[in-house]
Amino acid sequence: MLASLPALPKPTGDSDTFPPTLFNTMSSTPVETKVGNKRFDLGAELHSPDLYHPTSEASQVETLADIGPAEIEFYRENGYLSIRQAFTPTEMQEAIDGIVSLLMGEHPGFEHVIFEAAAEKRIEEMGPEERMNCVRKLGVFEKTEPRLRAISQHPELLKIVKTLIHDRTPEMFQDMALLKPPLIGREKPWHQDHAYFDYPLDTPVVGVWIALDEANVENGCMQIMPGRHKEPIIHFQRRDWQLCDTSVLGTNSVAAPLSSGGMLIFDGKLPHGTPHNNSPKRRRALQFHYAPDDIHKSPPEVRLEAFGSEGKNVSC
Repeated sequence: MLASLPALPKPTGDSDTFPPTLFNTMSSTPVETKVGNKRFDLGAELHSPDLYHPTSEASQVETLADIGPAEIEFYRENGYLSIRQAFTPTEMQEAIDGIVSLLMGEHPGFEHVIFEAAAEKRIEEMGPEERMNCVRKLGVFEKTEPRLRAISQHPELLKIVKTLIHDRTPEMFQDMALLKPPLIGREKPWHQDHAYFDYPLDTPVVGVWIALDEANVENGCMQIMPGRHKEPIIHFQRRDWQLCDTSVLGTNSVAAPLSSGGMLIFDGKLPHGTPHNNSPKRRRALQFHYAPDDIHKSPPEVRLEAFGSEGKNVSC
């Protein structure tokens, strides 16, 4: 079982109370620029190392078939499930091949790729391997690339998601690949995913994060705060739409390392983040979000009142 963690402190002020020599927290949300038909992330300042302080690792089950009533109860209480081997090496290689086909322009009209800022000057001359190492994320690919759709609609995965949303029919409403390339892959600050989605607060939103490569603390695996998924937390526009740095600085977290084919399933309100990838290793992952197919979206004002008024028009 996971060790108990101290309660998440409530924000006491904006994160500019820390010296600017430590980290610049007052930057605006990272923006994108478009050059021709390609989109580039403009980056964000490096974060304080003390924002990511794992003191333990996530509990794991071996496969999706090992998820039973006890594991479902664990999810309800802690906000996550970690599966050591959810997908086969063949399925992961097919997913990687699908991503490469999208990056190399094999699907005319597909433009939902966001490159890291450092790639802008040389992107046109890059081959598949080098280009893969310069992509921050891509999305909206599920209807374009069947190999990725096969992962998002995997029958065993959908069976578990259906149980987690109280036996309602799951609908995938967001698909992404988060590639966090070596050395330049930037942080995704601490946040709750539900803060980005205009669904009623009691909607059971389930996220899944699937490792295509080994993901560890060194290359920016997910870090989570188990048990803190039961209510919204105010977010701020700083390096991103995020939890206030002062509320998480030095807080113990739980690392969720995964081998290729491993998967983290998590509640939409579970606080999580991934630090900058300072390593020479790739950390590619797929991420999907599901909700019951009979849920209607709520006005943005509902989300903003719960998670903070600075979150207009944000994207995960």
